[in-house]
Amino acid sequence: MDQHYDRVIEDLGNVVALEHVNVRIADQRLATLFYVTGLGLTRDPYLMTSTDNMWINVGRSQFHLPTGAPQVLRGHTGIVIPDLGALRRRLAQMRQPLADTEFAYHEHNAYIDVVSPWGNRLRCFGPQERFGRINLGIPYVEFEVPAGTAAGIARFYREIMEAKAETIEDGDGRRARVPVGADQELVFRETDVAPAAYDGHHIQVYVADFSGPHGRLRERGLITEESDQHQYRFEDIVDPDSGKVLFTIEHEIRSMRHPLYARPLVNRNPAQTNRNYVPGRDAWMWSTANGN
Repeated sequence: MDQHYDRVIEDLGNVVALEHVNVRIADQRLATLFYVTGLGLTRDPYLMTSTDNMWINVGRSQFHLPTGAPQVLRGHTGIVIPDLGALRRRLAQMRQPLADTEFAYHEHNAYIDVVSPWGNRLRCFGPQERFGRINLGIPYVEFEVPAGTAAGIARFYREIMEAKAETIEDGDGRRARVPVGADQELVFRETDVAPAAYDGHHIQVYVADFSGPHGRLRERGLITEESDQHQYRFEDIVDPDSGKVLFTIEHEIRSMRHPLYARPLVNRNPAQTNRNYVPGRDAWMWSTANGN
């Protein structure tokens, strides 16, 4: 018997992966306590191992944390953590070591909101159907944008970046949703509160058509850095017709020929200790087979 499938569901659009979120941090010791000991994530053992930068692996994505004046993302980053109960216990142990910082966490029915020592907000979920196969990773980054900008932002990503962007308005408010890879997305949620001044933090994505968006961005004078053969950057999201700036967030755009594309990342099992050690369970696999 013939099988009938909705083939459109499998389309990714031009943006194929969200690889990292980059914010500066002031102190690698505090960052280690928060991201590694508290959240249970893994410092990349191969790259950026000195004191001027640290890369934190989260499944197949990363946080990049250069040392410097702290930066704060204007919104929050969604994270899937395998075990919220274990996360809760680790966070409780961080109260004293991070007492003199902005660190905080608040438990909700389906997630735990966590604030980093420098004010970056993370929303931590357990694995669930809405995040597909991910049991450890960054399924979305949500930005808080001015009222009235969501539709224009969605058009920017559709027309300039060739992404499958859409505008959604429901009980959760009005927002632009931009798929940026399998089980990953950017969300731009409208708010009546004016965004804080942009401080230079950035996100990095990979695209299949590297030159098409570059040409359209260059025509509009939006390219801010010609990094190298495999990468360029832009900051302003604009109305495609008027050129009005709708929101600013630096995008590090890489081609799929970039040497780091699809680089395997080491993720540890934070439940392993020297006291309860089980051979063969040091590593953690970021995905599940059935998507649940």
